[in-house]
Amino acid sequence: MNRHIRIAKCEMKRPSFRGQGMGAKLSIPSIVVFALLITTAAMGQTSPPPPGPARTTNIPAVQEVKLKNGLTVAVVEKRNVPIVTVQMLVRSGASAETMNKAGLAEATATMLTKGTKTRTAEQVAEGMEFLGASINSGAGWNSSSVTMSVTSDKLDDAMAIMADVVLNPSFTQKELDLVKSQTLDELKGNLTQPSFLANYAATKYAFDEHPLSGTAASIEAMTRDDVTTFYNAQYSPDASVLIFVGDITADQAERLGKKFFEAWPAAKRDNKTNVAAAQQSGGERGPIVSKLTVIDLPGAGQASVNYYKPIKSVGRSGADYYSASVLNSLLGGGYSSRLNQEIRIKRGLSYGAGSGFGWRGSRTNFSTRTQTKNQSAAEVAELVIAELKRLAEADAIETELNPRRMVLTGGFGRNLETTGGLTSALADLYTFGIPTSELNKYMTGVSAVTPGSIKAFATKYLHGGDIIIVGDYSIFKDDLAKRFPNMKIEVIKADELNLESPTLRKSDVQ
Repeated sequence: MNRHIRIAKCEMKRPSFRGQGMGAKLSIPSIVVFALLITTAAMGQTSPPPPGPARTTNIPAVQEVKLKNGLTVAVVEKRNVPIVTVQMLVRSGASAETMNKAGLAEATATMLTKGTKTRTAEQVAEGMEFLGASINSGAGWNSSSVTMSVTSDKLDDAMAIMADVVLNPSFTQKELDLVKSQTLDELKGNLTQPSFLANYAATKYAFDEHPLSGTAASIEAMTRDDVTTFYNAQYSPDASVLIFVGDITADQAERLGKKFFEAWPAAKRDNKTNVAAAQQSGGERGPIVSKLTVIDLPGAGQASVNYYKPIKSVGRSGADYYSASVLNSLLGGGYSSRLNQEIRIKRGLSYGAGSGFGWRGSRTNFSTRTQTKNQSAAEVAELVIAELKRLAEADAIETELNPRRMVLTGGFGRNLETTGGLTSALADLYTFGIPTSELNKYMTGVSAVTPGSIKAFATKYLHGGDIIIVGDYSIFKDDLAKRFPNMKIEVIKADELNLESPTLRKSDVQ
């Protein structure tokens, strides 16, 4: 230990000013000249280097077996690291709840790890920690899941806890009260944030859905009976997939599936709880924006500027998925995307701008997002619309498009190198009933997207959306009216917002 300290002290000596040989240290003047040469060379490079060759990805085989109760067991062997990631995917989520029960799927999934009939929440956590394992649960719009990672030598013991969590949740009133309290506190804080408030309002206003985490009214009204009823109706082996990825064989996975889950009885499913998808069609030609709404949040430090468009005729399993993915990468999928280039890099109006698709089975929700000063909110809204128009009116050039394709394929390849990433990719396919062979088609699907297909997608689907701006309206009111003179601007006070109202206003609740 002392020897290492002495070496460290020796390395901290001041640099020598003497010595001109090849092995001598550079003098301070030499360092300055060297730095200037590097800077000059960098300034002489007028364009970034071209991307390297596309990477190849080795996608291992997915093996499946179906148990007697209908549970699908899927396994991918990755034996290079002694880690196994396991996910119980349940193909039911927030789409199976109504507005007055919003947040029920998320609360149910969250409470799975908060105690079982034989283990308290603390015992679940301590048991996993003792094994060096992690476990988490949650719900999205399309599915719910319990996910665990553990070293392969501890897998059997960890699976016992995971199975207990999935099959025997206690749903105690004490834990439910705690989940509700935490959710309400988080929601209260989030509703003061412009970006959250915009997305919160858009779930109903633009997409005709509801917030995944619920509303204040739905959370407060949630009962233990609601949670147990949802669990009993939606959690069923015939609607679930047990996914294993990592240091495990197909035979081991089948054995574990049978040992821990074959006795799980199928649920009596109540399909009436499923709510209809938003029914706004794509393909309308006309203006990019059909509605412009401001949620007035006086005193907000910044404004959130967003574009929302539901597209009912394009789903995750559809042929347009790859065109949509590359379009998103081009428009708002990273630092060098068009939105970020125009809004952040060229004008310095935001720390970042992006876009995304929220996939459903047979439709998708498209949105763009950025946050800016209140003074520049109207200008940023114009820039977003201009970029959407540009997608529909002009072909992207290949030198711009090719790097965006490679961002997607490179990210896909890296994602599949980890057990967690590959588990997520498989869960996405199983959620939408897409064959696992689609993993092998991703690279070619992305690479086949052309400038023409992106333009066609934008032309067909990205018209007639909604702009929602959340911020201090008094600051950008005049500029917004000046830049959008022919549009009706709907203004809703933030403290008047109520998603259960047809007009989003508390005063208009029936």
